[in-house]
Amino acid sequence: MKNFSTLIDPLARNLVSVEPTIPGKPGTRILSSLPIPHRTIPQPKGQDLDFVNVAHSHLIHSDWAKLDLLSSGLTAFRVKHVLLKIQKDYVLSLEFFNWVQNHKPSSHTLETHSIIIHILTKNRKFKSAESILRNIPEPDSLDLPAKVFEALLYSYRMCDSSPRVFDSLFKTFAHKKKFRNASDIFCSMKEYGFYPTVESCNAYLSSLLELHRADIALTFYREMKRSHISPNVYTLNMVMCAYCKLGELQKATDMLENMKNMGLIPNVVSFNTLIAGHCNKGLLGLAMKIKSSMEKNEVQPNVVTFNTLINGFCKEGKLYEANKIFTEMKVKNVAPNIVTYNSLINGYSQVGNNDMGSQLYDEMSRSQVKADILTYNALILGLCKEGKTKKAAYLVKELDKENLVPNSSTFSALITGQCVRKNSDRAFQLYKSMIRSGCHPNEHTFQMLISAFCKNEDFDGAVHVLREMFERCMVPDSNILSELCSGLCRSGKTGIASILCSEMEARHQLPVGFDKEEIINTHLENDRND
Repeated sequence: MKNFSTLIDPLARNLVSVEPTIPGKPGTRILSSLPIPHRTIPQPKGQDLDFVNVAHSHLIHSDWAKLDLLSSGLTAFRVKHVLLKIQKDYVLSLEFFNWVQNHKPSSHTLETHSIIIHILTKNRKFKSAESILRNIPEPDSLDLPAKVFEALLYSYRMCDSSPRVFDSLFKTFAHKKKFRNASDIFCSMKEYGFYPTVESCNAYLSSLLELHRADIALTFYREMKRSHISPNVYTLNMVMCAYCKLGELQKATDMLENMKNMGLIPNVVSFNTLIAGHCNKGLLGLAMKIKSSMEKNEVQPNVVTFNTLINGFCKEGKLYEANKIFTEMKVKNVAPNIVTYNSLINGYSQVGNNDMGSQLYDEMSRSQVKADILTYNALILGLCKEGKTKKAAYLVKELDKENLVPNSSTFSALITGQCVRKNSDRAFQLYKSMIRSGCHPNEHTFQMLISAFCKNEDFDGAVHVLREMFERCMVPDSNILSELCSGLCRSGKTGIASILCSEMEARHQLPVGFDKEEIINTHLENDRND
């Protein structure tokens, strides 16, 4: 395998194989790995020894009141020796660790943290160990993960620890979505012959997918295979998801077959992942075939399966097919949820069928599925597209009663309604209310407003909206700008159109496909001929 930085991204440049030797079970060492260093700490003497012995005595007798009197004498050296002395009792060790944290936190160092993590991990208290790892103070140091790994490594033999301690460290940074750190820890583990469990690898893959790094997820999976870390169904589901995100649907489909060849049984998530991948590409026929294959594999579609297909058909404007799946869903006693209804209501609103949207809303209420802001936005948009702004305004009032807050989509729908009714001034007032509410308009909102002003031949208003658009570093599409410039020229404001285009050119904001010369020169030529 080539250096990872040459493949995808320098953030995981160290994800390369250290040795081709087959390791044993995750966590076991192999002969070709680096030897684990052994660091000892000096034995306590004099006052340090007296403190450790007295503290130990108070601890084993649970005499915390007497122990409190010793808190001013705590040092990192003394804390380490007390922990080592009581390490066979993990409960007492953790109580003492927390007591130190409450009474004199400056006595805790990376070494004291490492010792308690070793104690907990050796006793299979992984969640407690990971909790401490998550809460290690982070100074302004970029190499903290490396220092934590080093501290655990050098205290490993002293505590007669378990290899799972490094697995916990890897998993912690994976859960924290710090995959640069997780990658470095994975590579450091391999150097010393330690390998993470598949569960920790899954946590890492999941974090990568949440951060939209499907490319790195696939490269890490290949590294898992090289390291002979056996994947499970959850691993392969995430690999399929990564392929789908990258548009490599055939490889995702092949992975389903590979899963069976590896002796693993695909589950509903496996099929849902493939269905979602095909729906996102508009391949709805193939998505339906995958759904049919579920039943052949004795896997029953669930609410996610149906929702994915319904949403896919709605996005393509195929409401008849979406409704058929909705009916099948209910026949199979799979209860529709808010996602189901929102997809359908939005689908009908987009095609201007507000009556059907209202029927679905009523059905939701009867089924005791509580509407959210997305439901109301879809209904409001449907009404506004038909110019029914009064009914839409009534629904906006309903938001208060339901403790819902209007968002950008709510305002955009209301602006759409006023634009449909050619009330450009009212639409602009709604735009200003939108800004005051802390909502952010998108390109579509601005373009609706510009077009509405142009249709009302209020070109000054349209220019004002365009300048508002500039301030948010947005560029209108070519058709909208052509509509505005042509309108300015027709109304005898060719100079304004020319200045506007020059300003946009200077800012590199002229949209692709817009021909300034053709529009302005054509109108100048017409003016001369007149």
